[in-house]
Amino acid sequence: MAYRIDENVCIACGACEPVCPVECISETDGGKRSIAEADCIDCGACAGVCPVQCIAEVD
Repeated sequence: MAYRIDENVCIACGACEPVCPVECISETDGGKRSIAEADCIDCGACAGVCPVQCIAEVD
């Protein structure tokens, strides 16, 4: 499992990026964030700090 950011909801605040212990979250060209799902360890730290709840676990 991994987490994914819904870019339609993301407000580009960047709160998720510094809490990722494996640094798999990066900024996209539009300033929003994206998760490298192959590197995600499914810890949920990013989802816990997202103010708009745009990060969800994917199957």
